[in-house]
Amino acid sequence: MATEFKLDPAQIAQWSQPLLLDEARLPDQIWQRLADYVELLGRWNQRMNLTAVRQPRELVERHIAECLRCAQLIPAGAKTLLDFGSGAGLPGIPILLARPDISVTLAESQAKKANFLREALRVLQCSNGEVYGGRVEDMPRERSFDVVVLRAVDNMQEAMPASLKRVRPGGTCALLTTEGQMDSLSTQPNVDWQKPDHVPGSQQRVIALGKVNV
Repeated sequence: MATEFKLDPAQIAQWSQPLLLDEARLPDQIWQRLADYVELLGRWNQRMNLTAVRQPRELVERHIAECLRCAQLIPAGAKTLLDFGSGAGLPGIPILLARPDISVTLAESQAKKANFLREALRVLQCSNGEVYGGRVEDMPRERSFDVVVLRAVDNMQEAMPASLKRVRPGGTCALLTTEGQMDSLSTQPNVDWQKPDHVPGSQQRVIALGKVNV
């Protein structure tokens, strides 16, 4: 039997709060819009594998709240962001809801997932979001972003060089990963990494921001 993903916005806010830096910094309508996103994700997940998570509370606490925390850590002044391998829209959709000042590109090469992302942007009426239905490596060469973010990307070690090519000089690479994986990812040249932010309530999860110098 399929799990119902219909949640009260106040419940999402309550489950997210322990991971947030400052709840007051989020837009007023974000919880209702996140509830709409969660419900849509649940419906589509019944017919295609968008996420292995089947419990709404786990989806909020382990995934959406972490993405909201990342949105709060992204430097002020960032205007464009690429979600590399967006999948179900995590972290890109929570970021574009939390940071309407940023234009977010959701890059997803799998056609069915890209279609879900387009429907999510339509339902959520996100004027600051777009979907790129292809491989980041195949984007026009001139496209670059203030921030490129990676989370749950297959073989992140191999994806890193392609992602760094999309960061404008002086821009930011953001990783939502584990402490163990960060040890190997932080060896990338020409990136000055800040001390990783440990995600509250987890043993290994971190959010790491690095300034890209070339």
